[in-house]
Amino acid sequence: MNRLQHEKSPYLLQHKNNPVDWYPWGKEAFQEAKKLNKPIFLSIGYATCHWCHVMEHESFEDKEIAKLLNDTFINIKVDREERPDIDSTYMTVCQMVTGHGGWPLTIIMTPEKKPFFAGTYIPKEARFQRIGLRQLIPGIAGMWQHEPEKVIKAVQSIQDGFNKSLEFESGIFPGSEAVDYAAEQLIARYDEEHGGFGSAPKFPSPHNLGFLLRQWHLTSEERFKSAVEQTLIKMRLGGLWDHIGYGFHRYSTDKEWLLPHFEKMLYDQALLMLAYTEGWQVSQNPLFKQTVFEIANYVECELTHPDGFFYSAQDADTDGEEGKFYVWSQKEIEDLLTKEESEFFLKTFNFYKEGNFKDEATKQFTGKNIPHLASELSKTEEEKFNIIRQKLFKGRTSRTSPLLDDKTLTDWNALMIAALAKAGTVFGNQRFIDSSQKAFRFIIENCLINGQLMHRFKEAEASIHAFADDYLFLMWAALELYDATFDTGYLQEAEKLGSQVIDLFWDKEQGGFFFTTYNSEKLLGRQKQIYDGAIPSSNSVAMLNFLRLSRLTGNTKLEQYVDEIGKYFSTDFIRSGSSITHGLQAIQFLNNSPKELVIVEGDESFAKPVEIMQTTFTPFMVTLVKKSSDNKGTYPPFAQEMKPIDGKTTFYVCTNFSCEKPFTEAERLQNLLKPGKSL
Repeated sequence: MNRLQHEKSPYLLQHKNNPVDWYPWGKEAFQEAKKLNKPIFLSIGYATCHWCHVMEHESFEDKEIAKLLNDTFINIKVDREERPDIDSTYMTVCQMVTGHGGWPLTIIMTPEKKPFFAGTYIPKEARFQRIGLRQLIPGIAGMWQHEPEKVIKAVQSIQDGFNKSLEFESGIFPGSEAVDYAAEQLIARYDEEHGGFGSAPKFPSPHNLGFLLRQWHLTSEERFKSAVEQTLIKMRLGGLWDHIGYGFHRYSTDKEWLLPHFEKMLYDQALLMLAYTEGWQVSQNPLFKQTVFEIANYVECELTHPDGFFYSAQDADTDGEEGKFYVWSQKEIEDLLTKEESEFFLKTFNFYKEGNFKDEATKQFTGKNIPHLASELSKTEEEKFNIIRQKLFKGRTSRTSPLLDDKTLTDWNALMIAALAKAGTVFGNQRFIDSSQKAFRFIIENCLINGQLMHRFKEAEASIHAFADDYLFLMWAALELYDATFDTGYLQEAEKLGSQVIDLFWDKEQGGFFFTTYNSEKLLGRQKQIYDGAIPSSNSVAMLNFLRLSRLTGNTKLEQYVDEIGKYFSTDFIRSGSSITHGLQAIQFLNNSPKELVIVEGDESFAKPVEIMQTTFTPFMVTLVKKSSDNKGTYPPFAQEMKPIDGKTTFYVCTNFSCEKPFTEAERLQNLLKPGKSL
């Protein structure tokens, strides 16, 4: 065993028996590299990464390659999910040097953490014009020993390029033109036949869908709403969705959403739950509601600890083969089902004897099938399938289960908490809300150490100082829990987290939030993130969080941070807004005369008006509720004097910093919540 045996990361533990003399990231490794004058071989990946497994089995388990690595380098393994700061820094380098990125990420650098080579997956032997480790390692060794000037030159060139990546062109706060341009960019890439945007590979990118729904709400242009609805339908019908065990796989390798990379990530379940919840709000499509409930079922069964917090992911591979757990031969189906059931299932879910997809590498049909639908099931078909699904689900349990990445990440947990709270609010499902509250309490009670939030929890230990995402996503979760419960304690939690993120991450000189704290480990430079990838960026989330909190508490100082973020990243918003769609939702909010609704409870029940408000898609409104039974509630100054009229539940509506005359008719509230209506 190597040094990774003492780590908690499932990804690092996967490599503990490699003949490669792996070190975890830390002082010991860098001190040894300086002492022996060796370069660092840094390999970054994550537990459910298919090509990470390939590189391990092919090279890191090979004794000859391991000897080359051990003789030439100090070898370091990093779990990108535990240390997103390291991953983001060196992924930027890889994209800068090679024009692309991905995992496994391979970096070769000096003992001072300065990179001079970058790549992703590297095969053991050279093939298809791709250098192999067997050729690369001696080349690096020779350059390190005999041509140090080349190393110095490469290091300086990369550092100069990285420094430029830290610079942003500031300007005026983006207006509606930036929003409209981004919407047109997305629609131009929309795949009308299969849904989604662009060609293969296709990622769900739920923030794009949320952005387009808000653009529809702003403009009443059906093309935006239609693009979202069709994408949600096509993803749910395709192989991206696990029709037998529920939950979404990470992304599709083709444009039809048929062949996914099979890992299931917690953050995808959370963000897609949010997207399908909002999709249901605007369409009432029962498939969207069903999908939300089935995602929740999957997360509860597979990714939830008994104490209520959430695990990170399930692997794509079993027995060394990607997707093996999820695909079926025609014969397997016929053996598990009756003749009538198998005929219905094989036809409905598009099975073929030779298989319904081709292997990525060989381009040959595999004899295996991924269940997928051509159209939504009728009610009768759904009833048939429910019986069949249970049989297939039970039959699948005899297979080797995918590895569970059982570490807990604060930021990903926060996304799941926010999604469950939102879904519970919209669908009136108390179980979802209870689950989100339980998880939130766990994070607050176990991941706050002496007032400092921690990023990872594993085996009763919270560790790794939190990043901006952790604070801001947990703040988002607190805001969603306030909307779900109207418990002002969650507003107070959001305010605390907001204050901490400002103290620890705000750039007082130029504006914007850094990803790491001022006293964090120094790498190549402190990054600020604005582009929304698989998850929204910290600065994007900060903009919406601070707007919502400002309007709920009356603390207008918070909006100054939003203004400064918009100005600091102005050029990126204007030129590349379709890559910052979560951040653009804040600009949509500001451009649509956002409303503050205060509901003051009267003598009668106010459940009905609250239900009206919660089930309606109102992305440009915040709602504060004053409960008659809540004597402890701390309400902002602007709401202190708002009281019920004639003992009735009363609605106070404010727009553009001025308030309308209060009213008591719930029907009027319902009418005014419709898109395009002015309060």
